[in-house]
Amino acid sequence: MAQPPVDRDSGDHPFSEIGDPVLAVADKRLGLLAVAGAHEYDEAKTIGVFDVTDRARRRWLLRSDYPVHTMAFHPTLPLLAVGSGEYDGGYFFEGELLLVHLETGTVLSLIEHDFGRQVLGLEWPHDRDLRVLMAPPDDWKDQKAHVEGHVAVVSRANWISVGAKSLTGRDLAGPRVPAARPDGRDAARQTVARVMSSQERRHHAKR
Repeated sequence: MAQPPVDRDSGDHPFSEIGDPVLAVADKRLGLLAVAGAHEYDEAKTIGVFDVTDRARRRWLLRSDYPVHTMAFHPTLPLLAVGSGEYDGGYFFEGELLLVHLETGTVLSLIEHDFGRQVLGLEWPHDRDLRVLMAPPDDWKDQKAHVEGHVAVVSRANWISVGAKSLTGRDLAGPRVPAARPDGRDAARQTVARVMSSQERRHHAKR
């Protein structure tokens, strides 16, 4: 489960608490950038949500129990879906599907099962539908468990009102598909660098 959000700002270095950017996703409609970062000797378990319309300012800082693999802004609502997880080293793929309410910072863990699922991909094809790509629950007698997964489309009339632990195994049931584990580190670093460069140019232009 994510720890409570922090709403303080870091001045001229808004991305400093993120660590090394591993994943970055932008929402031009809201003027927001979500960045997952890794600190030394740790994985990508820190998530920052930033206002980047003018001067980059952090809105929320979140902590995940598992490494973050994917994030997706809702197309019409102030929501961010975050998928995380990892292999436990012996049997299970564990993880969470988090839903972040961007106006309040409230974070909900949506999967009811205690171990959750390792969530590898998220996409909102429609404002009612969330496409979820997951690793298999475990790798018992499954040689392709680390390169394949399951995809499900979860539908809700209003995602704002979705409650914690409300997604069941039936909601997440879906066909077996290839499931790449892409590395978004380079793209995330470039995105953050562009935002910082743009901020510096605006700062110098005002002097």
